[in-house]
Amino acid sequence: MTSEQIMNTGSVSGDCGSAQARARTHVQAYVQTQARQNGSSKDGSATNGPARNDSAKGGPSGRKHGLQRCHAMLRPVSLRALLPWLMSIIGIASALCLVIAWFPSTVWNTPIVSSDAPAHYYFIRRLLDEGLGAALHLWPHDSFYPPLFHICAYLVIKIAVLFGVQCSIYAAFNITWIIASGVIFPAGMLVLCRYFLQRWNRGNPISNPISRISQALSTSESSSVSESSNISNQQVPSAGNRQYHAASDATFVLRNLIGLFVPVLAVSSVCHPYGLLNAGPLIAFGFAMSLLPFLIAATLRLFDAIAAREHIAKWLAITAVAGAVCLVAHPRIAFTYALILVPFIVLRLPWKLILGAFIAMCVGAVAFVALMLTSFKSDRWANPDSWFHSHQPSKNLWESISFCLTDGLDGFPAILFALLLIAGTAAAFVCASRRAAARASDSFSSAASTVVPVASADVDVDASTSDIAVSAADSPVSVSCPPPASHSNATDAASASSESSRLRRNDRLRDVIALTAAFLLVALVYVCTVTLVGALPNIISAPWYRDENRIMTMLPLVALPLLVIGINALAECVSACAASASFAPSASSFSTKNSASSVPSLSSASAVSSVKNASFASNWIVLIAVFLVIAILAVSAQIVCPSRSAARDTIIAHSSLNQSDPNEQLTEQKIAVLRKVTKRTGTQATIISDPLNGSMYAETLFNANMLYPIINARTDVPSAPFGKVETAFASGDAQQVLGTVCPLTDAPEYFLTMGDQAQSLQSFPYRAQYDSFHNEELIDAYVDGGTLVKVADYSQYGQGWALYRFGCAD
Repeated sequence: MTSEQIMNTGSVSGDCGSAQARARTHVQAYVQTQARQNGSSKDGSATNGPARNDSAKGGPSGRKHGLQRCHAMLRPVSLRALLPWLMSIIGIASALCLVIAWFPSTVWNTPIVSSDAPAHYYFIRRLLDEGLGAALHLWPHDSFYPPLFHICAYLVIKIAVLFGVQCSIYAAFNITWIIASGVIFPAGMLVLCRYFLQRWNRGNPISNPISRISQALSTSESSSVSESSNISNQQVPSAGNRQYHAASDATFVLRNLIGLFVPVLAVSSVCHPYGLLNAGPLIAFGFAMSLLPFLIAATLRLFDAIAAREHIAKWLAITAVAGAVCLVAHPRIAFTYALILVPFIVLRLPWKLILGAFIAMCVGAVAFVALMLTSFKSDRWANPDSWFHSHQPSKNLWESISFCLTDGLDGFPAILFALLLIAGTAAAFVCASRRAAARASDSFSSAASTVVPVASADVDVDASTSDIAVSAADSPVSVSCPPPASHSNATDAASASSESSRLRRNDRLRDVIALTAAFLLVALVYVCTVTLVGALPNIISAPWYRDENRIMTMLPLVALPLLVIGINALAECVSACAASASFAPSASSFSTKNSASSVPSLSSASAVSSVKNASFASNWIVLIAVFLVIAILAVSAQIVCPSRSAARDTIIAHSSLNQSDPNEQLTEQKIAVLRKVTKRTGTQATIISDPLNGSMYAETLFNANMLYPIINARTDVPSAPFGKVETAFASGDAQQVLGTVCPLTDAPEYFLTMGDQAQSLQSFPYRAQYDSFHNEELIDAYVDGGTLVKVADYSQYGQGWALYRFGCAD
């Protein structure tokens, strides 16, 4: 067997069960062959000539030729290294442009008027007033709230000041949201999807099985032809190498095209990030969800390191840092993290670590239950059926299932996404199962070949040709590679056994099963939340407050990676089907010619060439088809998007001051009143008011000192001043009111009335605790007794609107 045969055989056997052992054996044989040739040609020979002798000795021409080869190899390697980064930058930049184009322009000057928005504005204001030291106790009663989003907004304001730009709280809030949603989240999804793509194609540089078939056929023929013709020995391998690189390039481009569209698809669904900006907005939870893909990817890398028993400390540290960042963003993200990782823990970790992980989850669940029991007093804890008693299903069963399958898309993009997801998942299962079977067969053949050595090169050719013909007839996907050379030793056998053991892990199949199981778990939680009622759905969805907006953010985390590996698997299946018809007659013809003569005729090279051409065409045709399908999905998702448009319209409506209901949270009249109130009281005096009438926005609009501009006041915390004031005010006892309000600050204390509570906040479960602040009879009684003194009347803006000062000694 010549050096060209050895190198060609080594280049095509990368997907066999004992690839590493063969490569090492072939390299050793090649070095020995070169040594023998150098020893026999010290004086030059007619066959090799002076040039070859000079090159073999390492002379000037040989060194020059080697440098030229190095430069030729470095150029494509640098391009291949640059292309993934270029595609990633283009994809993330496209996602950022989509998020910016969607973002409502009205909220740059006015706040989002919703239930949670004033709290987040207040947290940023407190950081500006007190510095980063307030990050650990942002609540007015000095308890902890996840501060990472608000710290980022604070830093945006501080950085803008360095450049002489005054950035408002609302602008910093919006910029932070856009960066998290348009850069961090799509980049994280790209990292996560590329991880699964790398594992899917690991150890398989040519993912198209037909390319492996034609390359293996070329290797077998070149081995036989070399015995009689040096010309064919030189020509066929070069054609095979060209075809190898062509197929490899097609696969490489396919992976990067998929990576190009992942960031775009990540921000195409209303699931995340758009839904959370409209729901509350749930800013802290949404920020944690944008960071979560990085944590999941780091954890999966840690699992790989544990399996390989290398770099464990490195990935453990990275995972710990990523986990700490996500917990600082929002601790409740741990439930989403655990739900998605459970299938991977079961399928990828040793049983001791599986047991440890589940013990940790149980401890965390017990701690969470204890926290809820101690923090929120209720008489319904023992009756899960009564939990979330005000919750109403929003979708029927089919609507909730279809929402999961479509990743929250609309219309034609939704149908296309669901079809690709279902077909791709099925194809992934088929490809993973077939590859697992092929690897098991190759491992068995490799083990047998190390025990029974082959007698000669001719037997190598016959055996490999027969294996290819039989494999092609049975299944063009699982192709047997040529067996190793006869000089395999005990070391190679051990290496082959180790490699076979590694390949039997079936990484592809495990990933498909784990991703599918994670998708089904997320779908189960979503269906329980939006469709089902009763004790069990309440328990399952309780970690997410039975909130549809929180749960649907999990869908892209499992649907997109499953779609990506599914499309990759579909490409493999389509390539195999496209080239199998052209391969079968060529293989049978080649086998017949070999059986007639030990040296095949040169016409068999044309059969090999036809198979290679079919493989080349199928690779690039599939590449173009996949590009068109993904491009159609990504582009159409931006054109047909009523759900995203509806979310944007809702936010615009919430930030508008032209409200038909004068009692809404913010109207032009209330803005005028709050401006006048702040001008009269100053920014040091304390103002108390019903937080559900919109008065809390005076904190960030005009820097007023509102006592508690947060809706959900807790009365069970000793340091909760607003809760104490609310209880005292509702008592009707003037002495208790003054004794509670007057010691709050050294500055004067005021009470503001601006009508009834806003209709948009009627779903707030604790709204009744503030009824005393708009009880006209109670207010009149305090005025008559001197507890309250009217200092400004705003009845021209609304009935009963007025500013009062508490009758304290100051």
